Amino acid sequence: MQTITAATARQFNPAAVMMRGTATMPRRPTAEDGVRRNFSKGEELYAEGDAAEFFYKVVSGTVRICKVLNDGRRQIEAFHLAGDLFGLEHGSEHRFAAEAVDDLVVVVYRGRHLEGLVRDNPDLGGQLMSSVLASLDRARDHMVLLGRKSAREKIASFLLDIAARLADGDRFDLPMQRADIADHLGLTIETVSRTLTQMARDGLIKLAACGRTVVLNNRDQLEALEAA
Repeated sequence: MQTITAATARQFNPAAVMMRGTATMPRRPTAEDGVRRNFSKGEELYAEGDAAEFFYKVVSGTVRICKVLNDGRRQIEAFHLAGDLFGLEHGSEHRFAAEAVDDLVVVVYRGRHLEGLVRDNPDLGGQLMSSVLASLDRARDHMVLLGRKSAREKIASFLLDIAARLADGDRFDLPMQRADIADHLGLTIETVSRTLTQMARDGLIKLAACGRTVVLNNRDQLEALEAA
């Protein structure tokens, strides 16, 4: 895993943003209560331990949910892509940090308005339920992936997941770097790079644009690796 320091990005205070918008907010919360925010690559939306007052919807870009361990190692628990909702917590504090993988646009909602938002906007409520269930499924799959799969199986599973969420077909651009993939899959950067190169040589995938663009050449073999 990559070793980094905990303070890798600028802090963002969503409370201040929300306060600036309260003057025009209707008394009864609706979906329009959300504040649209832009973040630059590497910028932090919230830190581990911050009060979980807000939740977020990705409009464009990618978010990584991560934790830095005491010894400096980083674990990326999840990536959130366009359409995903994140930031809801069971407790009062965020258990992980959220950072922009690339240039990012999100809508920020007050957590205490959640009930009203769902009541006034059933579509948002449906999106929220679907997003929570999908995140739960991915978290379960991630546990199996970390504990039981080989490097080749892990990367096959990861590429199929990103393709399903990001692409209309078998060609897509990876928004995250090799270090992010490594810290998500519990591998080293070298292992990720070596495995991707070998999969390309074997004809399972094609890599372009310095490895950022991926084409899935052999879905059947990739799916067999995922199911192993």
